[in-house]
Amino acid sequence: MAIKRGLSGASVHRNRGGGSGFPLTILLFFAVLVPFIFFVRRGLHATDRDDLSTDPIKQNVDWRERLALQNVKSLFTKKAMDVIASRTSDMGPLSLDIFKKNNLSASWKVIGAKTSVVDSDSSEPNQEAADVRKETPKGKRHKFSDDRAQIIAKPADLARRQLREKRREKRASELVKQDDEAIVKFENAAIERSKSVDSAVLGKYSIWRKENENENSDSTVRLMRDQIIMAKVYLSIAKMKKKGDLYQQLEAHLKQSQRALGEANTDADLHSSAPAKIKEMGQVLSKAREQLYDCNLVTKKLRAMLQSADEQVRSLKKQSTFLSQLAAKTLPNAIHCLSLRLTIDYNLLPPEKRKFPRSENLENPNLYHYALFSDNVLAASVVVNSTVMNAKDSSKHVFHLVTDKLNFGAMNMWFLLNPPGKATIHVENVDEFKWLNSSYCPVLRQLESAAMKEYYFKAGHPTTLSSGAANLKYRNPKYLSMLNHLRFYLPQVYPKLDKILFLDDDIVVQKDLTGLWSVNLQGKVNGAVETCGESFHRFDKYLNFTNPHISRNFDPNACGWAYGMNIFDLEEWKKRDITGIYHKWQNMNEDRVLWKLGTLPPGLITFYGLTHPLEKSWHVLGLGYNPSVDRTEIDNAAVIHYNGNMKPWLELAMTRYRSYWTKYIKYDHPYLHRCKLSE
Repeated sequence: MAIKRGLSGASVHRNRGGGSGFPLTILLFFAVLVPFIFFVRRGLHATDRDDLSTDPIKQNVDWRERLALQNVKSLFTKKAMDVIASRTSDMGPLSLDIFKKNNLSASWKVIGAKTSVVDSDSSEPNQEAADVRKETPKGKRHKFSDDRAQIIAKPADLARRQLREKRREKRASELVKQDDEAIVKFENAAIERSKSVDSAVLGKYSIWRKENENENSDSTVRLMRDQIIMAKVYLSIAKMKKKGDLYQQLEAHLKQSQRALGEANTDADLHSSAPAKIKEMGQVLSKAREQLYDCNLVTKKLRAMLQSADEQVRSLKKQSTFLSQLAAKTLPNAIHCLSLRLTIDYNLLPPEKRKFPRSENLENPNLYHYALFSDNVLAASVVVNSTVMNAKDSSKHVFHLVTDKLNFGAMNMWFLLNPPGKATIHVENVDEFKWLNSSYCPVLRQLESAAMKEYYFKAGHPTTLSSGAANLKYRNPKYLSMLNHLRFYLPQVYPKLDKILFLDDDIVVQKDLTGLWSVNLQGKVNGAVETCGESFHRFDKYLNFTNPHISRNFDPNACGWAYGMNIFDLEEWKKRDITGIYHKWQNMNEDRVLWKLGTLPPGLITFYGLTHPLEKSWHVLGLGYNPSVDRTEIDNAAVIHYNGNMKPWLELAMTRYRSYWTKYIKYDHPYLHRCKLSE
């Protein structure tokens, strides 16, 4: 431009009348000299800057850069400069890290992989800048690319970058922590929901069952059930909003879907018309949603349906409990038939044929004596047969059976016809124990009282199945029988014996039990297997610790133990007057304020501190209520116990455990065959 201006000026002078040529010469000189001086000085400055690149003071900003920055600021508004500054603070200076973090195209080449690092321990800082150049044809690179390659990161920029990285890492760790906490909360919630699933109840729905692992299993059945639920919701809303046509459509399709679903629990059980019904119902529901959907109203209807279903489940559960307890108290017709036939035949026997052999063994303290109190002939036969079949020497075993007057003939007749090998057996009638009367026995006196008769036979009789379920288990007829309480009078029944093994009639013996007589009870009276696990089967589950008599004398966390197989030291029993202790507490519980009915609570009280724990393999319990007893424990047990409502002689018995009991019964026996007793 200067050249042009000079030339144009010269031409003007010439046009004005041919002035002197000296001014033109001066202009040409400055036009050539000034650019030459400028480029020479710039080259020297660049050389000096290259020489200073290894100097620690190299980060100082050149005055030309400051001047350029002022010029740039003059070109942009304050708002634009703030935006540029904020973007620079966020991304940092141009460096290799920026290009590593961004997905660059293949046209960018990274030259040099090292980032600038300032070593605080080194006296000579070693900083290298990454050269980043865009590949262009040779000779066409922008001039500023060489200058950009030589920009050096400042210590303040490095500090800011490190601070930003720390903030990013901290934020990332916080997010990860929040995710972990959320996952833990979900897991804990799932665990709590799984705890509410009662896996001990046979057939109970469980979210962990294998058929529920596949999300798509029986999806059609579930879809139809969901459609039926929503149809009921919209049906109610349609009636409330007086949508007659839509109400009729919903009602018609609801009935069709219910018929198509029927009793199906799997997709394979569905009727062939189910897919068509699903499609039709879906169309009607879509129409109902467009006309009737109200989030709050639908929520209220669903909540009401949920509460109604919950009440129905609760009512059905009570009815189920009532019926199961009722079934547990009844005797199957076949066993009743067996008892009647045996009793008739026993009464036809002459007196001389009613006696058992080897009666001299009944009071021999050197033999192994068993006490069995039962009114069930078939159950008693299983206990005796299983004990004898697993004994090493059956001739040393003596069985003392006590039954009631109704079953006395049947019990005698069965063992007269089916003697237990070389073992000794003796049957007695509890009603012939004249010493066992109401003046001596508190239980008999209480059973004869008007209050007890009122409790059992008159007061609070349920009008429905569900209302009587709560107290039905405490009105079990066995609590009225002295056979159940006779276990507290063993020294009176067998005064000449030193030790005796008490057995319930719902057990099966699988091993020789003679080892129990050699167990050192360490001065205790009762040898039994403890049943407590964490808080289950401890004293506070059986006794009323709100009563001061209980709270002052017993530990609520004391471990409970099981009746069913107990070795009793009768000599120690007499010394400690165990029967007297039982009478004392039984008299105090006349109004049932210390415990409900039964024999285990008074047993826990009577033998408190006098029970020696046996190895658990001697006695495995739960086969009458728990479907998940370990098979290995059952097979290794000396005695297995069907405690609970699901007795092995009932139809509601658990089939997986029943074979342990039935293998000791000969179902081809004439009496069993005539009474139609079968496996």
